Amino acid sequence: MKELTRSSHLLKLEKPAVTISNLCFAYTDSKNTLTDINLQICAGENVGLIGANGAGKTTLFLSICGILSPTYGNIKLFDRLVQYGTFNPEIGLVFQNPDDQLFCPTVKDDIAFGPENIGLSSEEIDNRVNEALSLTGVSHLIDRVPHHLSGGEKCMVAIASVLAMNPQIILYDEPSANLDLQARRRLIKFLQTSPETTIISSHDLEMLLEVCDRLILLNQGRIIADGIPQEIMSDRILMESNGLEVPHSLTHHH
Repeated sequence: MKELTRSSHLLKLEKPAVTISNLCFAYTDSKNTLTDINLQICAGENVGLIGANGAGKTTLFLSICGILSPTYGNIKLFDRLVQYGTFNPEIGLVFQNPDDQLFCPTVKDDIAFGPENIGLSSEEIDNRVNEALSLTGVSHLIDRVPHHLSGGEKCMVAIASVLAMNPQIILYDEPSANLDLQARRRLIKFLQTSPETTIISSHDLEMLLEVCDRLILLNQGRIIADGIPQEIMSDRILMESNGLEVPHSLTHHH
């Protein structure tokens, strides 16, 4: 059982955090990018999302966040339908490239940006900034210019900027993509103790094995497998037929 370290509204709840029903999505003039996605994710789960490039992972993330409106079907976050094109406070998205997420003069300004825009008091904004910096281990960077930071530092600051909004569900798009080994290890430790419901899309299968208790395999916009990470990833025929390889740590189990 993961240790829950954060405030009570993030504790595991009985009801599902994410419910996706019959979801289909097509970009204009093209065949479906997502087809008949049905998925339920419980509060507090750490779910990995894998698939070859073009499988529909990012499209699924943008749909869950309300950035893309589905062609058919619906998505609920804690029993509330996602509002498309508006801010959904329950959920946060950590982009693949932190440079797409960090745009303010200082780290403090970046992390305060979200809380400022939902009209919190300056005292509450400061509290959220400091808590997010502390949780991600980057308090010492508070006055730095984001674009002067290392890849690992940028990654943790981008996560802090999402945490400052107190989301209950966080989507991570390739969070370890640009990290060195030390920064990747810090990220894994952080994700292992993070109490939010998390969905992590990644080609870093070894990281998902360490962090996730459930795995979803997507191919051509359809869910191919949904289950225990070790079982799905060690199935060589399943992995190779969906454009993936068995992670090195599982190859000796055959």
